[in-house]
Amino acid sequence: MDLLALVLAGGEGTRLHPLTQQHAKPALPFAEGRRIVDFVLSNLVNSAIGRICVLAQYKPESLVEHIESAWRSRFAAQGVSIEVVLPPPASPGAAQYKGTADAVYRNLDLIRRHAPELVAVFAADHVYRMDVRQMVRFHRQKRAEVTIAAVRVPLDIAPSFGILDMDGDERVLAFAEKPQRPAPIPADPSRAYASMGNYLFEPRTLVDVLEQTALRGGSDFGRDLLPVLSRSRRVFAYDFSANRIPGVKKSEEQGYWRDVGTLEALMAARNDVLGPHPRFNLQNRRWPIHGVGLAARRDSQRDGALAG
Repeated sequence: MDLLALVLAGGEGTRLHPLTQQHAKPALPFAEGRRIVDFVLSNLVNSAIGRICVLAQYKPESLVEHIESAWRSRFAAQGVSIEVVLPPPASPGAAQYKGTADAVYRNLDLIRRHAPELVAVFAADHVYRMDVRQMVRFHRQKRAEVTIAAVRVPLDIAPSFGILDMDGDERVLAFAEKPQRPAPIPADPSRAYASMGNYLFEPRTLVDVLEQTALRGGSDFGRDLLPVLSRSRRVFAYDFSANRIPGVKKSEEQGYWRDVGTLEALMAARNDVLGPHPRFNLQNRRWPIHGVGLAARRDSQRDGALAG
C-alpha cells in the first residue's frame, strides 16, 4: 500500500497529570507492558502500512526510547520504517508546534520526499483496534479527497469531540469542534458522530489546505481546517462501527474505542482489559497489540500504582 502515515504524538496531556510530568501522553504506560502509542502503531503495522512517521514534541525522550527498543529493531527486518520526527527549526519563538495542523504543515517535506499516493494522519492517544485498509477502500470507493474516521458517541458527551453532520451518502456537510449543541444522528438522535482524530488525505489536497490554513493563521485540524474543508472539498465520514477485526470475541465490546484523555478515562480503559472476559482483549493473536518491552512493563507497574 503506497501510503505514508503521520502519527500525531506530541500531546502534553495536561488532564493526565501527574502521569505526564515525565512522559508525553502517547508514551504513557497502559497495561501489560504496552504504551498508549502502541495501539495506533499496531493498527498501522497490522494493516501492512510500512512507512510511519511519529511526530513528537512534548517530553519525547521516553517515546523515542520506546519506539527504538520495541518497534524499530523488531520491524525493520519486515521492511517497516518507523521514524520519530521532532519539530524542525522555525523562526524565533515558533520552535514548538502550535497545533495538530501546524505539526503536519511544518513537516510537509516528508510528503514531498516520500511522494505517497495517500497520506494518513492519525492520533496517537486512543485505545482501539482498526484495520486501516478498510478505511482506505471506503476512501477510494467514495472518490474522496478527505476521509474522517467517525465513532458514535452519546449526545451528552458529544460536546467534548469534533462532531460531523453528514448526508445519507456519508458525505460530510459540516464539522464543528466541540459544539455546545452537537448535531445528532438522524436515525439515532441519542448519539452523534464524533471524529476519532484519524484522517486520510489525497496528498495534493493535504498540501493545499495546510498552506491555506497557515495563511489564515490556523494551526489545528479540528478548530481551523476541517470546518472549512467540509464546505469546499469531497469529505466523507468512515463509520468505525463497520470496521471488522479478526479474532474479536463475542464477549468483547464490538467497535471498542476510548479517548483516554483523563485519569478517570485511562483507569477505566485499563480496567476494560482485565479479567477472564475483558471488554478489550489484549491477547488477540490475530490482531496483536505490539510494543511490549521490559522498560514499558516496569513503567506500567510504577505509573499504575501512582494512578491507583
